Amino acid sequence: MSIFGKLWDRITDASKAAVGKDAPARPAATGAAAAPAPRPPAPAPTPAPMTPSTPATSAAPGGTASAATPSAPVDVEAIMMDLEAKSGHKSNWRYSIVDLMSLLGMDNSLADRKELARELGYTGDMSDSASMNIWLHKQVMKRMAENGGKVPADLLD
Repeated sequence: MSIFGKLWDRITDASKAAVGKDAPARPAATGAAAAPAPRPPAPAPTPAPMTPSTPATSAAPGGTASAATPSAPVDVEAIMMDLEAKSGHKSNWRYSIVDLMSLLGMDNSLADRKELARELGYTGDMSDSASMNIWLHKQVMKRMAENGGKVPADLLD
């Protein structure tokens, strides 16, 4: 598997793990026993008429039918911030390919970064690691966005 493939797998695996968790913790209520806020009653559902133009399923590749469920984009920033918090140390993952790879538990050696640069089509001087690293970070963010990642706009410049 490619280095970018491994990187993307780590992001999506972290996203899948986060989906199984409960909602983010809320601040503790003050006072004795705080009761949850009452919910307004839900309106009675109105059944939609079933006509030939109202499909209940969509055809999946290969001609099989499956329930129409669009997948949510992978929130790269939220995942990386969660990994940073769990690591217990501040990271510069927003601008450093070395820190980004490190937070994902990947080898961030120069050899692996050069391999990633070759994978992504870097044509610059690989002995100029600073320029290569800047290019790599931008390309990784761009590729994550192309693969369904929700990446902050300021990281896609």
